[in-house]
Amino acid sequence: MKRTIALFIVLVAFGMHPSTGSKSIDFSIEGVDGKEFKLSSIKKKMILLDFWASWCGPCRRENPNLVEAFGKYSKVKFEKGKGLEIVSVSLDRDREKWKKAIEVDNLSWKYHGYDDGGGVAKLYGITSIPYSLLIDGEGNIVAQGKELRGLNLHITLNKFLKN
Repeated sequence: MKRTIALFIVLVAFGMHPSTGSKSIDFSIEGVDGKEFKLSSIKKKMILLDFWASWCGPCRRENPNLVEAFGKYSKVKFEKGKGLEIVSVSLDRDREKWKKAIEVDNLSWKYHGYDDGGGVAKLYGITSIPYSLLIDGEGNIVAQGKELRGLNLHITLNKFLKN
């Protein structure tokens, strides 16, 4: 516990992302339905933790790629995870625009979080969006950043497929 708190303080103080190979940092966030969910409630799945906003042009242009990846990988077996789940963390300031973007972009996964106040973004050292981290079924960060954008997302996910 002390180690997790110390890591959190360092990450926040220096605006750094957790390093690839480290454990993901748990959080609770409000979903579209107004109920909170925890990252740790998603068990034994590969998780794409995606930070975005409805007003972010590059984020919106990346959304069709996320939709495609979710359709392709949500039911496959990975070395350390049973299927892909996406957790979208929005940095929007307008809830209605956020909800509308989810609908318009056809973001069909169930985990959409509204990061009111930016606490989750700070926890992960997010200073620009879009930004994603890939977390395996054991809670380890296995990839992040540019390796999870465009075609690289599919290439990276393929590396973790179970043979």
